[in-house]
Amino acid sequence: MGGQRWKGRKCIMDKLLKLLDTNARLTNAQLAVMLDTTEESVRAQIAGLEKSGVIRAYKALIDWDRTDREYVTAIIELRVTPKRDLGFEGIAETIMRFEEVESVYLMSGGYDLSVVVTGRTFKEVAMFVAKRLSTLDSVISTATHFVLRRYKEKGVLFLTEDKDERGIQ
Repeated sequence: MGGQRWKGRKCIMDKLLKLLDTNARLTNAQLAVMLDTTEESVRAQIAGLEKSGVIRAYKALIDWDRTDREYVTAIIELRVTPKRDLGFEGIAETIMRFEEVESVYLMSGGYDLSVVVTGRTFKEVAMFVAKRLSTLDSVISTATHFVLRRYKEKGVLFLTEDKDERGIQ
């Protein structure tokens, strides 16, 4: 019987995490109704998930193209030499500490790390790559890809009602 109860709690926890990932602004009361449980149970589960580090942060997903903020995003592919006894962790920790870096991922395939960087201009990002990122000891090569437009992020569509400026519909 204890195993069934644990499975039930795990299922509720998975559902809770999916709901929060979709909309972190749901209240404990709303979550309790959706999960067929009590607000206190939801509050306790969320507190436990925060304390254990499963829930890392709550963050708004902003369409910066609809604001006056000027910035560019680049996805940078890095090939690196892992350090003895540290593997990829050492270089990843160094890279993630740069203010310009939003995300760092260990990848499979043709390159080792994927780094997402933002800056005010293409030149600013290019200079960051040239002067700070590519000069790190472990970095073998970089390939920078600038994001021209976001269509979808974390399941949220970023399409606008604006017509294509070239007249194509």
